[in-house]
Amino acid sequence: MSAFQLFSAGISALGQMQAAQAQQEAARLNAFNTETDKVRVKIQTVQNHNDRLEQWRSNTSTNKSMFFAMGRDVSSDASVKAYLNKQKDTVGEDADRIDYMGQAQMAKLQQQATAMRIEGRAKMQAGRIGALTTIATGINDYMTTR
Repeated sequence: MSAFQLFSAGISALGQMQAAQAQQEAARLNAFNTETDKVRVKIQTVQNHNDRLEQWRSNTSTNKSMFFAMGRDVSSDASVKAYLNKQKDTVGEDADRIDYMGQAQMAKLQQQATAMRIEGRAKMQAGRIGALTTIATGINDYMTTR
C-alpha cells in the first residue's frame, strides 16, 4: 500500500505541473489577445483622428461657401477669420483629445497584458511548489509507513 501512496503522489504532482503549465499558457494567450486589442485601439485612434480632421475640412469648405454666398469676403473679414480660426483651434484640441484617449487605452491594455503574464508565471511557480510539496509529502508518507 505504501508504494501505491508514493505512486499516487507522483501522479498528483504531475497533474499539478500540467495544470500550472495550462494556466501559464492561458495567461500568455490572454496577454496576446489583449495586445491584439491594443493594436486595434491604435488603428481606431488614428482613424478617429483622421475622421475628425476630414470633418473639419469639409465643414470649413461649407462655411467658406456660406460666407461667400452671404457676400462676405472670407480672406479679409475679421469676424469670419476669427470664426474659422476658432474652428481650427477646436479641431486641434479634439484631435489631441482623441490621441490622448487612445494612448491611455493602449497603456491600460499593455498593463493588463503584463499583469496577465506575471499572473501566469506566478501560477506556474505555485504549481511547481505544489508539485514538489506533494512529492515530498508522498516520500515522507512512504518512509513513515514502510
